[in-house]
Parts: sequence; structure tokens; C-alpha cells
Amino acid sequence: MAATKKASTKAASRKVKDRWKAKEWYKIYAPRMFNQVQLGETPSADAANLIGRTTEATVHDINGDFSKMHVKLKFKVQDVSGFDAHTVFIGQDLASDYIRRLTRRKRTKTDHVVDVRTKDGYLLRVKPMSITEKRIQASQETALRTIMNEEMRKMGEEKTISEMVKAIIDGEMVRRLGNVCKVIVPVKRIEIRKTEVLEMGSVPQDQPVFAPEVPAEEVLEPPVQEEASAVQAETEQ
Repeated sequence: MAATKKASTKAASRKVKDRWKAKEWYKIYAPRMFNQVQLGETPSADAANLIGRTTEATVHDINGDFSKMHVKLKFKVQDVSGFDAHTVFIGQDLASDYIRRLTRRKRTKTDHVVDVRTKDGYLLRVKPMSITEKRIQASQETALRTIMNEEMRKMGEEKTISEMVKAIIDGEMVRRLGNVCKVIVPVKRIEIRKTEVLEMGSVPQDQPVFAPEVPAEEVLEPPVQEEASAVQAETEQ
């Protein structure tokens, strides 16, 4: 009886090893807006099984900028060519511990949710958060949400999905929101807490989907120290 059990265990272990041996390693690449930087590798027995898989990477992983380690980017595999898996951008969010550090007593943190249609047809749900210098009234919170909604939709009409993501990462979106909000109430800080792609847009027929767009350093260039300080000072005004 013991010998039979031992033999069945060995047979099961051989099957597990055989299934693992049948898998191949595929390289995962970021989309065109990040110049197809390699995100990592993943094993799979069938290339079709990779379609729909999701992966995460921080901005620091892509361009080496330590000041953006808290910004996480999410991608989904959409196409597999040979042993190369190509992804599309599906969202962004901030690390939870980073958000907790921003919260202080005697201030008002307001969460916003804005659905934005980009110039190239993507439907992007953006969730900014604003932190004021002191506690504010409910009517002021409503005014902040209204003016943010207007500015975000205006940005969507002006920019493609690639330009919107770049504006989120390099701080342009935060600066624009800060400028329109300060006419209502002094805002200590604004962060883009989370974004989600709800609907994919269209790619021009003469433009390859998975071809390099621009040099990666131009898409996610680490900010110069003076520029980073200026962004912080402007947001805190």
C-alpha cells in the first residue's frame, strides 16, 4: 500500500515538472507611449494565454526617476508576436502609504472623479485629490469639484491619451488644476490619485500599434531639480 502511494506521488511530481518544462518565457514590453521599454518576463505554455494578463511597473522602473517611485503604472497584454508580448496602458495609481502621508489634521482632503474623453477617443476616468490649507465648507468643496471637472474635460479635448498620461506623470495636470482652484480656496497640494482607461480609442491606420513613438527620455524624462522644486512651490500656493 505504501509502495503504491509512493509511486503515485512520484508520477504526480513528474507531471508537474513536465507541465513546467512545456512553458516558454515571453518578454513583456510597455506600449508606444513609453517607447516599448521591457517590463519583465513571464512563462506560458501557450501564447494565447498571455492575452489579457496585467502587470505593474513604477515610473522609477521605466526611467530611473527615484522621485516617482510612488507612481504605479498598469498595463495589459494585448498582442503577442513570437516571444514578445506587447501591452496597452490601462491605468495609474499612487502607493497607499504615500497617500496616507499626505493626510494631515485640520485640513480638508477632497476626492474627485472625472470621466474625460481624449482627443483620440479614449475614455479616461481620472481621480484627483486636493488638500486645502485649512478646513473648508461643503459649498467650497462643490466649487472645487466643478472647476476641476471643467478643466479636466478641457484637457481631454486638447490631448491624446499619450499626452494625458505624460501630463499626469510630469506634473502638468497638477499645475493646471492648481491654477484654476486657487481662485476659490488656497490649495496645499493636488495629486492624481488614480486613473483608469474605461474605453480604448482608435489608432490611425497608417500608424503601427506597437512601433516606437519617441525616445523614452522625452516621454518620461526625470525632472531637473529646479523644475521639481518649482512644481512643488506652485502647487502649495
